[in-house]
Formats: sequence, structure tokens, C-alpha cells
Amino acid sequence: MPDLNTLPTALAWRPMAESDLDAVAAIAFVSFPDHFEGRPMFANRLALAAQGCFVLAEADGEAVGYAVSYPWRIDGAPPVNSLIEVLPDDADVIYLHDLALRPDVRGTGATRGIVEQLADQARSRRWSAIALVAVNDAVGFWMKQGFEVRENDAVRAKLASYGPDARYMIRRL
Repeated sequence: MPDLNTLPTALAWRPMAESDLDAVAAIAFVSFPDHFEGRPMFANRLALAAQGCFVLAEADGEAVGYAVSYPWRIDGAPPVNSLIEVLPDDADVIYLHDLALRPDVRGTGATRGIVEQLADQARSRRWSAIALVAVNDAVGFWMKQGFEVRENDAVRAKLASYGPDARYMIRRL
């Protein structure tokens, strides 16, 4: 895995802005063609949890990747492309809803830095894990980031909208 020091100097993670939403939706369309989530879903998450929404941007500000995360409950995952009215008061994990990079910037090591930043957010809330749903055969990628597959009946039922290859994963902190 590339070291973060090999990231092109023109790329940096920054907070997501509303002006990034079209680029984020376009990156999502390329990255997750079988799990469509549109601009309204990304706008919804940005409005609810801006502190967990980031873009990987070039020096000119163009988004080439994104991360969307928010407080949630362990063993839970909202259905694909759904809108959320409120975040749970009894959240106990950071849920990494989505992390995607344009194909031309994959393999640069850019994901490690943002995952560690989210881990720091979870620790600051005294939560013991980050959770996500791996799709597109990404289990191996997430295992290298310290995540483990978590299976139980409650999780399996919630993954129905994600497709048969979806796996719920957690990273203990």
C-alpha cells in the first residue's frame, strides 16, 4: 500500500461544500453503478452531519474523491439512496456511508488519512468503532484498513438493499 507521503501534493482532503455535490454524485455514479445514490442523498447527509463529509480535491478545488460519514448505531445501515430525517440520539459508532475516489486517483493511499481522521472523531466521542457496508468486492480493501466482517441476523436483514455481496464491517478502535 502506498505511503501517504506519496500522495500527489496537489491533492488534499477538505470539508465538503454544497458546491461539491454534483462532483460527488458523479464520482459515486462511476464508483458504485450498481448502488445508485443521487445528489439528494448526499445533500441530506451534508445537511445532517457536515463534520463527517469531506472531498479529496485537487489544487484548483475540483473534487476527485469523497467520504461521507455520520453518527449511527452499531449493526445498522440506512437503505441505499434513502434520506434520513434525523440522526439517532443513541448513536454509538461513526458510520462510514461512502468513500470513493475517481479511478485516476485510486491506489495513491489517499483513503488511509481520511479513515484515520474518522477514527479520531469516533474516539473523541468515546465510541469504540467505525462501521461500514462493503460492496463491489471491497472486503479485502477494508480488511487492510483494519475492518472485520460482522455477521448476525439483524445485520443481514438491513443489507437487503445493498445486494448479495454486501458485508457489514467494523473497525474496533
